[in-house]
Amino acid sequence: MRIGIMLFDDVEELDAVGPWEVLASWAKSHPDEAEVVAFAREAGPILAAKGLRLVAEHGLSDVGPLDVLLHPGGFGTRALLKDDAHLAWIREQRARVPLLTSVCTGSLVYAAAGLLAGRPATTHWGSLDRLGELDSSIEVRPDDRFVDDGDIITSAGVSAGIDMALHLVSRLAGADRAREVRRYIQYDPQPPI
Repeated sequence: MRIGIMLFDDVEELDAVGPWEVLASWAKSHPDEAEVVAFAREAGPILAAKGLRLVAEHGLSDVGPLDVLLHPGGFGTRALLKDDAHLAWIREQRARVPLLTSVCTGSLVYAAAGLLAGRPATTHWGSLDRLGELDSSIEVRPDDRFVDDGDIITSAGVSAGIDMALHLVSRLAGADRAREVRRYIQYDPQPPI
């Protein structure tokens, strides 16, 4: 199972790194089951939304085939919504990649590419209206942490990406494996506030 996490300038850090932690922990413990790669339009450094520098190990030209594509959100998605080349690439992936996933406003990119027409989806609470504006046929789910609609999974903002990634592990490798990963990363939310 080869999982690619797309990076781009102004990506929300935890949208990419939260799922990376979950999925890479799975891959590290069970390399026969999963591989996770970070990629961007071009390989190299990416400046994330709050100043963290990430490095994309692959570009679009050499990322290779994927079984799962994860598109994070962040302020950088605003430019991607108008980037015809990016939207065309996303549409091409729909035909090649069996499972597309998104975190936060990554779902807006899928909507702008026409991939969420007539489907249920979610996004960050602050962008729920925008999701519906991009395509009025989308069944916007404001209360769901993530929405699994078979070949596309969307998740709400930031920390919901961790929940979605654990769901992904459960779906692809079973609930026991997901529990093993959750325990390893000690993910047991108990907000102090």
